[in-house]
Amino acid sequence: MHRRTFLKHTGAVGAAAALSSSLAACGPESTNDTGGGGKDRALTAVIGYGNDGSWDPTQTASAFSMAANNHIYEGLLDTDPITRTPYPALGTEMPGDPDATSWRFALREGATFHDGKPVTADDVVFVFDRILDPKTQTLAQGFFASWLKEVRKVDARTVELVLKFPFPDGLSRLTLAKVMPKHVFSRPGGWDDAIRGLAVGSGPYRQTAHHPKANTTFAAFEAYNGPRRPAFHRMNWLTIVDAASRVARVSGASAGAQVSDNIPYANIARLRSGGMTVAGGAGMNNLFLLFNTEHKPFDDVRVRQALHYAIDTDTIVQVALKGHGKPSSSFLNEGNPAYRPAKTVYGHDPEKAKALLKAAGVSGLKVDILAVNLSWIVDCLPTIKASWDAIGVKTTLSPQETTAVFTKLDQKQAYQVVAAASNPNQFGLDADLIMHYNYGPQNLWMGYARWADHPVAKRLFRDMDLATRESDPVRKKTMIQDYVDVVAEQAVLYPVVHNELMTAWDPQELTGIKPQPYPGVNFLQAKWV
Repeated sequence: MHRRTFLKHTGAVGAAAALSSSLAACGPESTNDTGGGGKDRALTAVIGYGNDGSWDPTQTASAFSMAANNHIYEGLLDTDPITRTPYPALGTEMPGDPDATSWRFALREGATFHDGKPVTADDVVFVFDRILDPKTQTLAQGFFASWLKEVRKVDARTVELVLKFPFPDGLSRLTLAKVMPKHVFSRPGGWDDAIRGLAVGSGPYRQTAHHPKANTTFAAFEAYNGPRRPAFHRMNWLTIVDAASRVARVSGASAGAQVSDNIPYANIARLRSGGMTVAGGAGMNNLFLLFNTEHKPFDDVRVRQALHYAIDTDTIVQVALKGHGKPSSSFLNEGNPAYRPAKTVYGHDPEKAKALLKAAGVSGLKVDILAVNLSWIVDCLPTIKASWDAIGVKTTLSPQETTAVFTKLDQKQAYQVVAAASNPNQFGLDADLIMHYNYGPQNLWMGYARWADHPVAKRLFRDMDLATRESDPVRKKTMIQDYVDVVAEQAVLYPVVHNELMTAWDPQELTGIKPQPYPGVNFLQAKWV
């Protein structure tokens, strides 16, 4: 899916050939294994995204591997999957003063990695050194480098984080720095193994086998002594991208799985009638448009605005999303703590769209939408085409495999408009993080848009950095809202609709399942009924 695009700059996409010999030797496991009866049977989950993206926690944005890594690895602090409130994980307690410029963490007594070796301060420093190394480009670097100066070893079981300025929001970000064993991943080729799927952590579940494009299996880590004990003896996660096949695995008397994420809206009623619980999580998941600002006339903000005003978003919500979404009224979704309606809200206004095109001197415009072929995105495309055709913009649709779309972008091939999906909520609710994930002078998206050198962009990036450094939370929130107004007005990379993600599970089998507003699943508080 689209999350793999953020791995391009690290060379991670497509790296799913084979695991280390220890994992490969496990041999294929059944992708329909429920493990028989009793509490020791395997929990079988269906994930609607590929398991063949990078598994390196410092650089992955893959929905499957991020969800898996949350069960395999720990941070100094981890966060609740719904509230995103931080809690001690490998660290024994929260810092006493979140506004301090130094945080000290003692590591949990007796914490060991899945290979039996103890977790030490050296392992923590090893991971943070990689994240903060300016010569090593990782996705996590963008979440830490602006505010974290260094991480020091105090003694074998204590580390100190030195901040550049007070940044209490950094506490929730520590879950994005998964502590990895230095003795495993510092070996020659170790990071390549991580990319391909080798996962050795200290979390409640250990990886037992990994088969790209098929399944990944887990077992409870018996030596785990942390705060969220494993409730399932074994887990088998199936990767099934095809919607019909995914729904079939959780449907009817012969269902082979107890839970599935990414449920199509059209299947909700059928699953509920069959006894499944189906619930949604509303968040940042969105269909966005990305314009190539080097391709005229998309360098003109009026043209970008016109194409947004032209879209009948209410029809998209009712027809394509079956009511499980809302037209975007800001870059941030309405549930985000920093949300306010943007000064520019793109309600359906064909006449305004026509007037903006006329003011820009544009007529007879022909647009080809390069789109990812995710099923719900494809469902939205006909309404966008009809909307643009209605204002005299002749529109063609070119949905393609996600990897094909972003290979074109990475190769800097010509394009006009991209329609794709994004959900930075998998990294957290922090608006500063979300906006920097999408906008910034070195940001991958801005490279795709060819916009980073625009004068408005340079002012925007300065304002974003000032907001990051602002210590007063009320002032910081206002500063973020103000620069989000600029993002809305410019409409270079901007959401059309925010939608709900649906999860289905068997309530006769499982309890403690919570639907996430971002892809994937989390079983750290779930158990058998």
